[in-house]
Amino acid sequence: MNHKVSFIGLGVMGYPMAGHLARAGHEVTVYNRTQEKAERWAEEHGGRHAATPAQAADGADFVFCCVGNDDDLRSVTTADRGAFHGMGAGAVFVDHTTTSAEVARELHAAARDRGFDFIDAPVSGGQAGAENGQLSVMVGGRRDTFERALPVLEAYSKAVTLIGESGSGQLAKMVNQVCIAGIVQGLAEGLAFAKRAGLDPALLIQAIGKGAAQSWQMDNRWQTMVAGEFEFGFAVDWMRKDLAIALEEAERLGIELDMTKLVDGYYAEVQAMGGNRWDTSSLIARLDRDTD
Repeated sequence: MNHKVSFIGLGVMGYPMAGHLARAGHEVTVYNRTQEKAERWAEEHGGRHAATPAQAADGADFVFCCVGNDDDLRSVTTADRGAFHGMGAGAVFVDHTTTSAEVARELHAAARDRGFDFIDAPVSGGQAGAENGQLSVMVGGRRDTFERALPVLEAYSKAVTLIGESGSGQLAKMVNQVCIAGIVQGLAEGLAFAKRAGLDPALLIQAIGKGAAQSWQMDNRWQTMVAGEFEFGFAVDWMRKDLAIALEEAERLGIELDMTKLVDGYYAEVQAMGGNRWDTSSLIARLDRDTD
């Protein structure tokens, strides 16, 4: 079944995700803070663009969103001219932004008060996953709402999982980022060690890349890490934003994430090197610096 949908936020993730919805046959209206990008998307994909989130959401069955942080999300939902002012009874707001679990619960309650529903649905897979329609989606919310949204979410996803009640999707994304931080740091240290020891990186990966050390990061990043190429992918600034959310939640839960704090500090060093927009695999850059 095709639906009338809207997509708010056309960044490196939202732009291709909205494109997949259009290719799946849905009637798509987009909103972006930079109007020119929304106009370009509409021209490219044959959809419509709106001047405000509320206008984009007007009459939509599903409203999708992928913006920057908690404050950005509030600005396009409950603030003046936000999407919540345009959504009708029975509609569903699907938030793909990586945010705190707190704001997810807050907006879920606000949506229910207004007669529609809200699910938090952060994604993993990066820009390539968004462009190829191969994202993994972690969902928090009501099961009936999840089941209604699932066929639409599958337009750009390879896996969509209901984790639990509202906020659970965001908590799962925090776990995802904590795990990635540790894996990337381990890979960075291993490759830096190999370079100092004079090992051939290609032969090394051939030897260990199918065993217990294997990871997505190893498969997809070892070559660029060895080459010192980082001008792509998931930016360090974004990762630090995500880790800050996880560390704040950990403090609330009373658990120490020592490794995560350590790696977050290493990312701060990468930022000081000018690597704010480098891919997260740039952790190796600080080790290469130390061995130069």
